[in-house]
Amino acid sequence: MPIRPENNPPSPPQAGVIAHSAADDSSPARLLKPVALLLARHEIRNLKRWFDEFDRDILLPILLGEIALYNIGALENGAEGVKADEAGNSGADCVLRPCNAYSIAAATSLPRETVRRKIARLIELGWITRLDNGHLFVTREALAHFGSMLTSRQLPEVIETADRARRLMGD
Repeated sequence: MPIRPENNPPSPPQAGVIAHSAADDSSPARLLKPVALLLARHEIRNLKRWFDEFDRDILLPILLGEIALYNIGALENGAEGVKADEAGNSGADCVLRPCNAYSIAAATSLPRETVRRKIARLIELGWITRLDNGHLFVTREALAHFGSMLTSRQLPEVIETADRARRLMGD
């Protein structure tokens, strides 16, 4: 080990570098790798499922999710919306906030033409509807299909993954 002159104290660790000794098994840094691997496995498994569920087009679930979040999620803050039956979702009793291809392209940073093509596919699949004024809404069928899929398969997996991460972290 080199000897440092008294007037040159050791330099602090670089930003982003976690300094700890190899003998320090209680360090949070040793938990980063196993927890990161656990979360990565969970995410990859879900991405593969979405890829398969949407006929191997990974952009479709992203766009459907953005449309659904815009329709439903924006209302959490009291935003005004359109009655679901006016949005082409007959029988639905909720209020949806409309969006359009431009707002979805902006939200996803995807080219508008790509978004328009993918929206046409989602309409063909029956998962979104487009009104004459261009407003897009997630359909009841999509909400029922993906809502039941999320609660039956993915929610228990998220909870199990979170529990495993907590156990790894000793929490």
